[in-house]
Amino acid sequence: MKVCVTAMGKDLDAEVDPRFGRSQYFIFVDTDTMAFEAVENTAVAAPGGAGIQAAQTVVNKGADVLISGNIGPNAFQVLSTAGVKVATGAYGTVREAIEMYKNGKLNVSGGSTVGAHAGMGMGMGMGGGRGMGRGMGMGRGIGMGQSMVMPQGEKAEKESLEGLEEMVNKLENELKEVKKRIEELKRR
Repeated sequence: MKVCVTAMGKDLDAEVDPRFGRSQYFIFVDTDTMAFEAVENTAVAAPGGAGIQAAQTVVNKGADVLISGNIGPNAFQVLSTAGVKVATGAYGTVREAIEMYKNGKLNVSGGSTVGAHAGMGMGMGMGGGRGMGRGMGMGRGIGMGQSMVMPQGEKAEKESLEGLEEMVNKLENELKEVKKRIEELKRR
């Protein structure tokens, strides 16, 4: 099976990029052999339509499954129309995200996880996370202006709560990494 994982780096040990359309890289992996190809996301700086452009890249590369932290409605539509399964809620390294998918620990819900234009920094003037990102020019995590599309029902509420708790843990860890990096830079 060929999967595509959104990533902040170029290999299997790179951190998962929680954004889809504005992900730094796409890592295409053959899950049987773990052979991979890293592809830079050319849509990352698009003024609009990044999700659609990124989805077309994934489709053109022949991925069966996309693994990411989140996905918007337009990108989800392109992928699902092309028959690409979408698994969200991924975190950790690319390798770990693939294992999470294989073990059924990711949400293969059949819908977007953020509202339209979520990666563009809409609302509260937070700039979509741009600026501090391990020297790669792009921030990590979810921008403050993003709205989560929450599923309905008791089971969905539990899944949403678990997803939010995971997101909080991930953001806390990322904040620790940013603070650590700031201290390293101050010591230079």
